[in-house]
Amino acid sequence: MYTAQGKINQDALLEEYLPLVRRQALALQVRLPPSVELNDLIQAGVVGLIEAFGRYDPTQGAGFATFASQRIRGAMVDELRSRDWLPRSVRRSARALDEAVRALEQRLGRPATELEVAAELGMELETYHQLLSDTNSGQLLPLEELLQAGMEPVDERLEPDAPYAALLEREQRGRLVEAIEALPEREKLLMALYYQEELNLKEIGAVLGVTESRVCQLHSQALARLRARLR
Repeated sequence: MYTAQGKINQDALLEEYLPLVRRQALALQVRLPPSVELNDLIQAGVVGLIEAFGRYDPTQGAGFATFASQRIRGAMVDELRSRDWLPRSVRRSARALDEAVRALEQRLGRPATELEVAAELGMELETYHQLLSDTNSGQLLPLEELLQAGMEPVDERLEPDAPYAALLEREQRGRLVEAIEALPEREKLLMALYYQEELNLKEIGAVLGVTESRVCQLHSQALARLRARLR
């Protein structure tokens, strides 16, 4: 869409792509706590959309809708990452959990059981389950974002479609797929239901025959295993 002067009409494009922003915000919100407002996600997405107008290069091959979709989601994720909703004490416990899982699974050569991880942390099983529930409140982003700390960072100066960045992303995803395949079967199924089938916690609980709170615990435990393997 162009103006009479032959320039891109950003107002018209903004109106055209606002439904895409809203769809992305709704898709993300269903996985977030009620404290995250839909309007906050939409506002962040609009910023990403405006950014896309200025950065889009049609010679790179990707269509604008694809490029804009990536920028919109990226802006929403940045907004979520800027919110520090976990207390420091819980973050410290989460790091200790990751280290315990990593040490145990290296030693055992297999996924550690909950009792083994609790013992490694010097906790009763009930206390360990509470730790899993506490840390799950911070597990709100797309899987790749959650695990980013355990992966090699992509140089931020590279465009997402640059050949090196694309190759590095493929390698990271390959490592992630391998790590998921090594999860215990129930946790592997949970991850597939949550991230691929996009079921909510209640629906996953019905499939697994457990409560929603137990799904949260298993989700946290699976993420700890994945981070341990990817470091």
